[in-house]
Amino acid sequence: MEILGVKFAPLNVPLNRLLETLSATLLILIFGLGYFLGYFLAAYFLFFTQTMRYFVLLYFVWMYYDWNKFDLGKIRRKFMGWIRSCAWNRYFCNYFPIKIVKTTDLDPNKLYLFCSFPHGILSSGVYGAFITDIVGCRELFPGLEFRVVILEQFHQSPFFREFYRVIYTLASSPECIKQHLSTRPSPPYTGRAIVLIPGGAAEALECKPGIYRILIKRRKGFVKLALQNGNPLVPVCSFGETDIFDQLTCPDGSYMKRLQEFIRKKISIPPILLVGRGFFQYIFGFIPRRKPITVVVGSPMELPKIEEPTREQIEEYHEKFIKHLEKFFENEKHKYIENADSVHLEFV
Repeated sequence: MEILGVKFAPLNVPLNRLLETLSATLLILIFGLGYFLGYFLAAYFLFFTQTMRYFVLLYFVWMYYDWNKFDLGKIRRKFMGWIRSCAWNRYFCNYFPIKIVKTTDLDPNKLYLFCSFPHGILSSGVYGAFITDIVGCRELFPGLEFRVVILEQFHQSPFFREFYRVIYTLASSPECIKQHLSTRPSPPYTGRAIVLIPGGAAEALECKPGIYRILIKRRKGFVKLALQNGNPLVPVCSFGETDIFDQLTCPDGSYMKRLQEFIRKKISIPPILLVGRGFFQYIFGFIPRRKPITVVVGSPMELPKIEEPTREQIEEYHEKFIKHLEKFFENEKHKYIENADSVHLEFV
């Protein structure tokens, strides 16, 4: 149904599609606003309640005790097993839908560093493929424990940090990543895959439909970490990730662009004027569009173990990985992108 150029959703939408839209909406709110909402709730309970403030103070003591612990603990592990396969995540993955494809088998006894591109606005493909058990990553790669790296700030937000930890994410600090790249996981896992998006949150500002622009030329820390521990680098591409949102872009050098960069540098979260769809119409809103996302896992690039790599060695393997990534993208793009001949990786 279309009114004044606005396409509205039909009235007889099946229940499962409504639940899929609702699940996508809730997840966008959690990742988009959860960080700020955690601080807002903590301040409200502390200053405007009589009883809850004491529970919040106890919770802060718990946060201090739990701040640098890498292990989840028994209680979080129980919740993790449930939330990775819960109905909410199933509806979310079916919304787009999201699927995962492997191009080669991986040794289940190794510790890998998965380098995923592009970031997109909220990395929905990475969430569905590696944080949930819905699309079958554990069946495709048996024996591997998957941990996804997210902004360290998310692990510092009161209350919501518990959600980010329960879904088995890692803080983006070098110490935390290095800890997991150098140690074996607990049984029943025999190997581990750390999923990192080297472009980070800044890459979200480059997200436009049909464009695969990634920030990697100056991002070399992941190569250094992999060399220090001898971890193979595995390229991962989320085809369709950039199609689920558009954004209002500001010209380079403009006041709004400088403001976006200033805020991103201060809190590491870029303010994005995103354009998606609404709950009842398809033209504008903050809900992602229904576009298929296919997360393709490439072949590993083996690296030697060099405890103190030189700048030249980091540069050498960084260049090799860029070529490996570009070859992987060119080989796979025709399967998932329309008019693929005109689409190439853009390195920034």
